[in-house]
Amino acid sequence: MKIVSFNVNGVRASVGKGLLDTIKEFKCDVFCLQETKAQDDQVQTALEGLEGYHVYSNSAEKKGYSGVAIITKSKPIDVTVDMGVEEHDNEGRIITAEYDDFYLVNVYVPNSGSGLKRLDYRSTWDASFAAYLKNLQKTKPIIVTGDLNVAHQAIDLKNDKSNYNKTSGYTQVEIDGLDAILQTGLVDSFRTLHPTEVKYSFWSQRFNARKSNAGWRIDYFLVSEPLMPRVTASEIHNDVFGSDHCPISLELT
Repeated sequence: MKIVSFNVNGVRASVGKGLLDTIKEFKCDVFCLQETKAQDDQVQTALEGLEGYHVYSNSAEKKGYSGVAIITKSKPIDVTVDMGVEEHDNEGRIITAEYDDFYLVNVYVPNSGSGLKRLDYRSTWDASFAAYLKNLQKTKPIIVTGDLNVAHQAIDLKNDKSNYNKTSGYTQVEIDGLDAILQTGLVDSFRTLHPTEVKYSFWSQRFNARKSNAGWRIDYFLVSEPLMPRVTASEIHNDVFGSDHCPISLELT
C-alpha cells in the first residue's frame, strides 16, 4: 500500500498548478491533502477530474481556511472528522479513515502564529490530539500523516539555533507536544529509516528559501510501533512543486 500526503496550500489553486497530474503520477492507494482552504463541496468540485477515487473532506467553519481531505481508491470501513473536543473541532483539521488493519489519521496541526500568539492554544490542542490518538490505538494500529507544524530535532530545519524558542514550529513547547504524541506508541517513519538524512518538506515563501533549501521538515508519517516492520519506504519528494510544501510518501506491505 502506498500513501502520499501533501499540504497543498489551497486545493483550488493547486489544481491549477497540476495537482491532479501529481496525484495520478504517484499511482498511490491514498492521497491525503492538508490546508485545502475550501468547503467540502468546493473540494469535490476541484477534484472531480480524478477517476477511480473516493474523496472525503473536513472543512473549517471559516471559509478559505485550513481543511483536510482523503482521496482513496478503496472505500474505507468508516470515515470520521475531528476529535470530539468542542474547542478544537471547528477548524477542519482532522479526518480519520478506518481500514482493515489500521486507522489513517490525516491532520493539519494549528500553527502557533506570528509572535507565538497561539502557542498556548497549540499546547492544549497537542494534548487533546495525543489523547485522541492514544484512544484510537486501543482498537487497532494507526498511521498519522500531515503537516504537524513542528520540526522535531535540529536536523529537521536549516537554521535551528536562530529559530529555537523564537519561531513558530520550533519551540520547546511544540517539540514537547510532538514528544507526547510519539509517546502514545508512534514512530517517526522517515527519521527511523533515514536517521542522518537532511531533507525538508516546507520552505518559507520569503527570501528564496526553497532555492537556497533553507527549509523545515514539518510533514510526517507517524506509525504505530506494531506497523513499523511493514514499512518499506518513507520518503520526502522535494522535487515536486505546486505548494510551499512538497509531498511525502509511505509504503508498507
